[in-house]
Amino acid sequence: MEIRYCSFCGNKIEPGTGKMFVRKDGTILFFDKSKCEKNYLKLGREPRKVRWTKEFTEAKRSLKAEQQNQNVKNSSESTVENSKSKTENQNV
Repeated sequence: MEIRYCSFCGNKIEPGTGKMFVRKDGTILFFDKSKCEKNYLKLGREPRKVRWTKEFTEAKRSLKAEQQNQNVKNSSESTVENSKSKTENQNV
């Protein structure tokens, strides 16, 4: 059997449960509960902006990681600049 995931929240869908929605263009969407279906189709919400979805948590994690990397780069750049200015002052 094929493991399917909800197109909105990303949860696994057990065989024999959930809904399959086929758009006019042939895109197939799977939903594990009506909450996901309504949020995606009727309300037009994006999973990245809804807090209880896996896509939101993954996006949030990647943003935190990027910010930490930028902070580390900024701090290392400032220490390099400080060490350069100290050596310049010693030479004068």
